[in-house]
Amino acid sequence: MISQLDGLTDEQLRRPVLASGWSCLGLVRHLTLSDERYWFEVVVAGEPLDFWPEGDNGDWRVDPAEPAEAVLAAYRTAIGRSDEIITARRLDDAPAQPEEWWESAGLHFPDLRTVLVHVLVETATHAGHLDAVRELIDGRQYIVL
Repeated sequence: MISQLDGLTDEQLRRPVLASGWSCLGLVRHLTLSDERYWFEVVVAGEPLDFWPEGDNGDWRVDPAEPAEAVLAAYRTAIGRSDEIITARRLDDAPAQPEEWWESAGLHFPDLRTVLVHVLVETATHAGHLDAVRELIDGRQYIVL
C-alpha cells in the first residue's frame, strides 16, 4: 500500500485533497496507530496504549516538521511488530485486552481471526482511498481495472 505514495513530493504527501481534510501522510499515521498498533499491540498482545496522541483525531495528525520518511518508516515498523504478534498466536486466541465499549457499539472481536479480518477490511478500504486521492493529486492510477 505504501508504494501508492511513491513519487509524490513532500508537499503532495501533506496536502489535504478531500473536504474531510486528511492527507496521505495523515492516513498512513492513522493506519499505523489505529490499525496496526492499537489492534495488534494493545488488543491482541495486551500492551499499553501509551503511544496515542492527545487531541481529537490525533491519530491522523502529522507535525509539519516530521519527515515524511519517518511516518512511512513508523508504519513499516508497526507492520513488522504486528506480524510478530500474529505469528506468536493461534487464530482462535482471544484478545488479551478486549475493550468494554465494543459491546455498546455492537462490536464483537472474540479471537485473532476476527481482529485480522477487521484490520484487513480497514486497510483495504484506506488503500482504496489512497488510490482515489493519488489520481486526484497527479493523475496516476495505481490500480487500473
